[in-house]
Amino acid sequence: MSKNNSNGNGNAGAAPTSVHLILQGKGGIGKSVVASWLAEFLIARGHKVCAIDADPINRSLGQYKALKAEKLDLINKDGLIERNRFDGLLDRFAGEQGVFVVDSGATAFLPFWTYILETEMIRMLREAGRSVYVHTPISGGEMLNDTLWGFKTLAESAPEKSLVLWINEYFGPVSRDGKNFDQMQVYLDNQNKVLAAVGIPQRSSDTFG
Repeated sequence: MSKNNSNGNGNAGAAPTSVHLILQGKGGIGKSVVASWLAEFLIARGHKVCAIDADPINRSLGQYKALKAEKLDLINKDGLIERNRFDGLLDRFAGEQGVFVVDSGATAFLPFWTYILETEMIRMLREAGRSVYVHTPISGGEMLNDTLWGFKTLAESAPEKSLVLWINEYFGPVSRDGKNFDQMQVYLDNQNKVLAAVGIPQRSSDTFG
């Protein structure tokens, strides 16, 4: 896959105000790692970054003290959406300046994405001059089928050029039946939704465990 460096509004690079959402329906596949890398990358380039840990189960992003991530419960203990908190977060996206990086847990995946679709959040924020990126890890090995389902769920309803894929080989090659991810039908059917892809190659567990 080729990497496209333009944002959803056609401008190069990260916009002064942008929203990065890390979404996947499978836990333990690197969402918090992606969120922390994004936050560090943007901070190092002089952006004012607001990191938000919205994982109701595993507060991994909040453990990176230097990122000063806010903790936000978007679903209650019964697994129901806290709509007032979703609405408040959307208001912040639309009204505050800076870059938002939101790490959401697997249990919040469908409620969060459903809310995004119902409110037409991406379209609304883009019209307000915000850039919106939906980051989703695709993992190999035993995680492959679950992460392909997560990608398909997002891609079938996402706007064009809004998804950033993180091809994570930590659990094994992201391939099946001799085909790499960019040769799989699920990608070919939805490639117009993909803005960019980032490869995370498998490294030696002795030094990168």
